[in-house]
Formats: sequence, structure tokens, C-alpha cells
Amino acid sequence: MGEILFIAHRIPFPPDRGDKIRSHHVLRALARLAPVHVATFADDEQDHRFEADLAALAESYCLVHRSKALPVAGMEALATGKPLSLAAFHDRRLERYVRDVIARRPIDVIYIFSGQMAQYVPTGFRGRVVADLVDVDSAKFEAYAQKSSGLRAWMERREGRLLCAEEARIARTCNVTLLISKAEAGLLQSRLEDRNGASVRVCSMGNGMDSDHFDPAYVKSEPRMLAKGSPRLIFTGQMDYAPNIEAALRAVDRIMPRVRAACPNASLHIVGRNPSAALKARGGRDGVEVWGRVEDIRPWLAAADMALVPLEIARGVQNKVLEAMAMKLPVVLSPEAATGIDACDGRDFLVAATDAQLADAIVALASDPARASDMGTAAREWIVASASWEAAVAQLPAYLGLEKGSVSDAA
Repeated sequence: MGEILFIAHRIPFPPDRGDKIRSHHVLRALARLAPVHVATFADDEQDHRFEADLAALAESYCLVHRSKALPVAGMEALATGKPLSLAAFHDRRLERYVRDVIARRPIDVIYIFSGQMAQYVPTGFRGRVVADLVDVDSAKFEAYAQKSSGLRAWMERREGRLLCAEEARIARTCNVTLLISKAEAGLLQSRLEDRNGASVRVCSMGNGMDSDHFDPAYVKSEPRMLAKGSPRLIFTGQMDYAPNIEAALRAVDRIMPRVRAACPNASLHIVGRNPSAALKARGGRDGVEVWGRVEDIRPWLAAADMALVPLEIARGVQNKVLEAMAMKLPVVLSPEAATGIDACDGRDFLVAATDAQLADAIVALASDPARASDMGTAAREWIVASASWEAAVAQLPAYLGLEKGSVSDAA
């Protein structure tokens, strides 16, 4: 084959959040197959610090600082009838780079990472196009709308409706459309069935986990967290992301009071960049600590007694769950957070639906250290055996058309 153009909504460095972890490993796998050119965005100066890493891996690249204000993107979206997600990630500099690199290089494959980047594929491109949507984003906005009211609900319904149409367009025009799990692939496929019956190829490609990196045997616990009361619970993630904010507030306001009624010294540690004002306001009282961005999540996981993941809106596979499991933490999680992870409930983690059930599961594990330890051990064993990145990206050559092989995991 010739060369690959990789178009992603965020620079795949550093691999320290869910989307970047996946895009990072996919990009590395692609670079082992052919020269790769990368078109992507930087969100902040922290991202720009990793430009040298991108340059070392890519044959060429275009890294654009994304600075379009949300109100500007909103007006553009309303004027053009496009989803806000597309308007927010539209940039003429990236368009020019994509057009130029296709004109001067033998690009055989375009790999789109995240649906808002499909707008950069030129009409008439004759090569192969693989779209890694990761999740069905339209379903996420539909769920947001159900929890909102007024103007916000209208905006989220609009975004869900327009993204649903864009996802259908992508699936019908790309050679392969990838989702993070069979459940997500099935959801997208079900949304296409009543749209003219055209043939599409929708497949699942799961996430992996670097179990050598996330190995508690080689990580020292964070002393600031060890100084807090036990059992120490941890919730991690991007803390300006709406589902994470909602889950963290649920943990603070609805679950922790029940836990502390039985375990008065219990503490909850919210660890992740850009915590919202609502989360910051709750830090420092009632056993809640809001730590913000940290350089390395592993010492914080090592200092925890268990992970709590009470997501109510979740798409795809939650890296925060896989990371905690790899670090031998017993994980108490909602059914939504467990979706797409084929581990065994009751052995590898504990799934509970209501606030009371989640609190009871935490108290039960805190009261039975031997069971908690066995669950953490089982969790890591499952990660090592079933969740490697090598296995996750093994089908990439077939999706790129390099091998004649089955893509029978299509939904």
C-alpha cells in the first residue's frame, strides 16, 4: 500500500485520557504498517509540549491550536444547519493541509478518528476511508436532552438529531466504520436499518490496556491520599466532561453520605483535570477531596482501596474502569460503566444500579478485606489475559484493506 492520512480531533499525545489513549495506540499501530501523515488539534499549551513526539512518529503533520470560542461555533452551526460538534472542529488550516497532503503524497487510506473529523475527507477521494467513531455520540446527546429542560434540552435534541444523520452519512460513505464495542456497533447498525437499506460495514474494535504500565507492583502510592481516611474511594477522569461531572456529584451527594453512615472515616478522591466549580465547592468537607489534574494517575490509584464509577450516561468502554482493574483495585460501578467490559460481575468487579446498592457494595467490600483483595487480584488477571492493545488492534490491517480476512465481528 501507499501511505496513510490520520485525522484526529485531538493530538494523540500524551495518552492520559480516554480518547487520547485509543488514538495514541491506533496511530502507533498504523505507523508500523505505513508512513502516516497526521492532521490534528491541540486544545492547550500542554498539548503543544508533545509536538516533538508527534513529529518523531509522523511522516508529516499539521497541528492546529483549537481556539474557536463556543458561541462562535454555535452561531456557525445555526447558520449552516450543522451539528455544533462539527462547527467547533472546523478549521481552514486543517482543510488545506489535508488537501495538500493528498495531492502530493500517495495516500491510499484515510483513517478518521472521531466523527466530527469526517468533514475533512474530500469529495472524490479514491482511496479507502476508515472511520473510528469510538462511540455513537448522537445517543449521548439524546440522553443529555432527556435530563435537561428549556433551551439546553432543545440544543441537545438538535445536536443528537444532526449527529445521528452525520453518523449515518459516515457509515454509508466509508469503507469501514469502527465502534469501541459490539454494543455500540449494534446501536449504530440499528439506527441505519430504516435508512434505505443500503449495505454498510460496521465493526467493533475494543480498547486495550497497557498492563505493564499499570502494574501496582512498580508504583508508589500517593502520600497525600494515604493521609486521608479509609476506605479511600477514587473516581478519575476529565472533570469538565458532563457525564463525569454528573457521576462525581452523584458519588459526593448521594452515595458517600450512605457510605459514611456505616464507615465514618471513608473518603472520596476525585482526580482529573479541570474540575467544575460545583465539584471544587464540595472538596475539603465530608470526606471529599478534589485534586484536579495530576501528572500520573497510577500513584493515586495505588493509594485507593477501591474505585467507584457511578456513571449514568456512558458510551463505549470506560478506560477509568480498565485502569483501576489493572491496578488491582476492586471496582464498584454502575451497569452503564460496565458496558462493553466482558469481565465477571461479582468476581472481577461489582455492578450495582441504585445509590443504595452502590453504597452497600462499597460497605460490604470495606467490611471484608479478603474479598476485596481477591476481587482486585481477579480484576488484574482478567486485564492481563483479555485486554491487551496488541489484541485490540490486531484487525487493523484487514480494516485498512491490507489483508484478505474476515470482519465478521460486524454488528
